[in-house]
Amino acid sequence: MKIWLLLPAFNEGANLSPQLEGIAATVGATGIPYGVIVVDDGSTDDTRVVAVALGEHLPVQVVAHPHNRGLARAIQTGLGAVLSQANGADVVVTMDADNTHPPDLILRMVEEIRRGADLVIASRYAPGGAEEGVPLLRRVLSHGIGVLMRLRFGLHGVRDYSSGYRVYRAQLLNAATKRYGARLIESAGFTVMAELLLKLQPFRPRVVEVPLHLRYDRKRGGSKMRVLQTVAGYLGLLFTRLPGPTSAEAVNHL
Repeated sequence: MKIWLLLPAFNEGANLSPQLEGIAATVGATGIPYGVIVVDDGSTDDTRVVAVALGEHLPVQVVAHPHNRGLARAIQTGLGAVLSQANGADVVVTMDADNTHPPDLILRMVEEIRRGADLVIASRYAPGGAEEGVPLLRRVLSHGIGVLMRLRFGLHGVRDYSSGYRVYRAQLLNAATKRYGARLIESAGFTVMAELLLKLQPFRPRVVEVPLHLRYDRKRGGSKMRVLQTVAGYLGLLFTRLPGPTSAEAVNHL
């Protein structure tokens, strides 16, 4: 098994180094093979320079967009890069590049995969989860959207629909890519994580949450989230029907 880490990054030059060094100190110290894909989403700061420099002594690859295309396209590009190299026994970690997601959770999440989970979510709303330094508007928006998503979809084991900190079986993502193709990700922004979660449901994945202590106070620089676009995106998702399985065979592939 190899651990693949996907980090979408837009103007995260000040945050990327401590994040990647933290990954190396946790995952790298175990001896488990790992690789990092940083998607530089058209940054105007030194994000790409920092990532390339770190790649000289860490297993970091950089994929760059010529201009900013948003979180959804960065995730789409990154998943394509990861899945072109991963095999079915590998795991794929998505996490923010802004140093708010503690790398020491990765190994706990991977262990849940080994125990039989198909998808593990680092959740602010799981027992023991917390947020620190999150602006009030963003906190209210996140909690409100979370309540609506739970009421609308009620996915078993899921409290945090928007968390970008997750671990997937590569096999699950490969199956989803085969089913949806380019339509796997159709969102334009921060709703991508909830959209992806919904589109995985035909495969009936076993989902586990682990508590996340989100350290927003460690982030240097402002939020990249566009509030109105994000609200509109979630309202659109709330009126989406969950896709059903195409066949028993598709479900049984996991």
